[in-house]
Order: sequence, then C-alpha cells, then structure tokens
Amino acid sequence: MSAYAWVNALGGLLIVTSTMVVLARSVKKSAILYALQSFVLVLLLVSLAFATDSEVLFMWSASAFITKVVLVPGMLLFLQRKLGADSQDLGERLSPFKSITLIALEVLICFAAIQGVDLYTAAEVKPALAISLAHFFIGLTCIVSQRNIVKQIFGYCLMENGSHVTLALLAPQAPELVEIGIATDAIFAVLIMVLMVLKIYKTTKTLDTRDLMELRG
Repeated sequence: MSAYAWVNALGGLLIVTSTMVVLARSVKKSAILYALQSFVLVLLLVSLAFATDSEVLFMWSASAFITKVVLVPGMLLFLQRKLGADSQDLGERLSPFKSITLIALEVLICFAAIQGVDLYTAAEVKPALAISLAHFFIGLTCIVSQRNIVKQIFGYCLMENGSHVTLALLAPQAPELVEIGIATDAIFAVLIMVLMVLKIYKTTKTLDTRDLMELRG
C-alpha cells in the first residue's frame, strides 16, 4: 500500500470520526472523539510527509499532535468539568439519521466538485482533498444544526481540521510558520469560546441557543 493510498484511507477515517463527533451527546465523549480524529489527522500528515518527502510536514504533524490531540481536547475537558451535569446531554436538532444523511450528501457533493480540480499537488490525493473540503461543511452543519453552544465549538474545530488538511494536501512544502499560525489561531479561538461559554452559563444557567435569542437588560 503506497503512502498516497494511506493518505486517502486516513482521509476516509476522518469522515467516520467527524461523524462520531457530531453524533456524540456529551462534552466528554465529543472531546475524546475529537482527540481521536486529530490523531488520525496527525497520521495523515505523517503519511503525506513520506509521500511527498516533505520534512516540513513532519514538523506539522508534531505541532498538530501537541495542539489538536492534547491542548484543544484538554481545554474542552476542562469545560466539561466546569459545566458538570449540564455537559452530559448536549441535545440535538437533527436526528442521527438526518445528520448522517446530510454528511453523506456533503461528501458526495465535494467529491463531485473536486473532479474539476487539476493541480499537480492534488493529483494523487483527490479523495482526501474532497474529504477535507467536506469537513468544512460538516463543521458548518454542526454549528447550524446543533442548539447547544458547546457543540457549536466542536463544529468550529471540525472546520479548522478540514482547512488544515486542505492546506497540507495542496501545499505540502508550505513553511512551518504557516502551521504555527493556524495552530495558534485555533488554540486561542477555542480558549476564547470556552471562556465565553463559561460566562454565558454562569449568567444564564443555560447552554441552549433557543434560550439565548433574547437580549435581557
């Protein structure tokens, strides 16, 4: 099995893990599944590094492990401990069947769209590239379809993972500084969102967006 085949296979596994993140009903389960997905992303970066002979991607994979597998899930688990019992049921707007159907539709659309891409860097990894683009829409779907503001943070994380993989596939020789910038933005964005959720929960005692639609003086 070639290194490019591993990249595409791991891309398929990313879809499975992202779907599990969307369907998970508690913060703890979602955080653990997100860490698992991020570990798959790290393996994808390592496989791509071997395939393209890119030393930069090895550094990307190391920094992605620290930020996405350790730091971000750690912050989300910290949020889970602070929320206590209210982190055990995140609720949902869409049923699991509807969520899976919508994700499958998004993946098919991205596979159709990517067929028109004719770039040398994407020639061997079109399936993985289509999946990485689908991740952006899966994250967006999670944000729009979930009524719990904590689950919307996971939607952002899925979108960020998708953009991370897309950049690695299209520009495997991009400087490490680019990866550092992406990772730093993600960490600080999640940190700010976690602090905002804690503030909102402390003030309103709810995490449901339906209860946060009205401004109260």
